[in-house]
Amino acid sequence: MTRTLTAFFDSHGDAMRAVERLAEAGIPRDSVRVLPDTEVSSASSGTSTSSYDVEQDEKGFWQSLADFFFPEEDRYSYTEAMSRGSVMVSATVDDSIANQAEDILEETGTVNISEREEAWRSEGWRGWPGSSTSNGTQSSASATRLSGNEEGTIPVAEEELRIGKREVDKGRVRVRSYVVETPVSEDVRLRDESVRVERRPIDEAIASKDADELFRERTIEVEERGEEAVVSKTARVREEVAIGKDVEERTETISDKVRHTEVKVEDDRSGESRDTPRRRSSR
Repeated sequence: MTRTLTAFFDSHGDAMRAVERLAEAGIPRDSVRVLPDTEVSSASSGTSTSSYDVEQDEKGFWQSLADFFFPEEDRYSYTEAMSRGSVMVSATVDDSIANQAEDILEETGTVNISEREEAWRSEGWRGWPGSSTSNGTQSSASATRLSGNEEGTIPVAEEELRIGKREVDKGRVRVRSYVVETPVSEDVRLRDESVRVERRPIDEAIASKDADELFRERTIEVEERGEEAVVSKTARVREEVAIGKDVEERTETISDKVRHTEVKVEDDRSGESRDTPRRRSSR
């Protein structure tokens, strides 16, 4: 499974540093796209009071995002960001390193588009116009084109539904271990020795033959010994915490409406009216 990550940077240099960091993390260079490819010169970096003209699309920002399957509103905001000098980095990465890639993009200075949108709106930016014109009225799709013997034409239009996928952040789970010191105490019995010297009075006559034995030098040495506590610690693993991800695929039914125009012909000559069925294009 792969994920597509999208981030914006204030300069082309910041964006390229992020690309280099992604490459060092093992993400192939051909899996990373940078738009626009070169520095963008914006006459008013962040102070424009009108929306980027996607109809004109002078620099091709709107068209360059056509194959990303972004929602129209996101695509419009991203186009506005690039028109103001920001650079988009889009990386398709494996799920196993997606979090690492997100951290790299954050560490290298990615900007918060939502916060930028709020700032643009406070300066007069109107945001995604949808299908309305600049004065808030619904634009008309009808047009009259005259050529040859034709009196006029009415275009028959049809909408197509395109469904893509994009990655969304649903939050993170972070498991962190830390050290807690807990005081413990335990009693231990220790043995101490002490030497005792006593002088005891004795009045006893000694025979002459034993007197010489009494009058000689003698030394008695007694060593005192004792016990002291010795502390040692043994580390044991009592439990482990494992973190992983379960990936499930689901099928979601997208319901929407697409529009098309039908043509009704009213013929006053015969008093008939009929509907002209639309032709479906083969795809």
